[in-house]
Amino acid sequence: MGAVKKLLILVISLFIVLLVIGFMLPSTFKVERTITIDAPASEIYPLVVDLQAWQQWGVWFQRDPQMEVSYTGPDSEVGMRSSWSSESEGSGTMEIIAAETDKRVVYTLYFPDFEMGSTGELVLQPQGDSTVVTWMDYGDVGSNPINHYFAAMMDSMVGPDFEAGLENLKTLSENPR
Repeated sequence: MGAVKKLLILVISLFIVLLVIGFMLPSTFKVERTITIDAPASEIYPLVVDLQAWQQWGVWFQRDPQMEVSYTGPDSEVGMRSSWSSESEGSGTMEIIAAETDKRVVYTLYFPDFEMGSTGELVLQPQGDSTVVTWMDYGDVGSNPINHYFAAMMDSMVGPDFEAGLENLKTLSENPR
């Protein structure tokens, strides 16, 4: 009985330590990636403001071609909304909440399975014949200490997807069909 009791005390102690650390971790996160695309902002903007166009460059659509996606609201402007359901990529909604032609698109994301949301932006900055595109996503996961671990790992979880998506956007923008 002594070994079982010691093991139980160790497990409970470890749980308490992880819980305390979780409370000390920040609840906010920000993921940001940048790429230079050899195309004018006017060529890139239509691909980021039209949520249907995201299927051409977003990595999540490539991972699950069977993803069920629906679109509502006005096309390519504030109020456009997409909703998706996927076995491998999860479910969620995205809505454009602000847009400045050839400069910036701001959107909200919500993932009902995790009861978490965030705000994202794609910012286009002309530099000569090229455009610097910055993609960021940021939010607050609330007071749940377990979610604080997600916030701490968000950059490593989502950052590679942003990098791949920006590379796809670069290829698509530099080689229009």
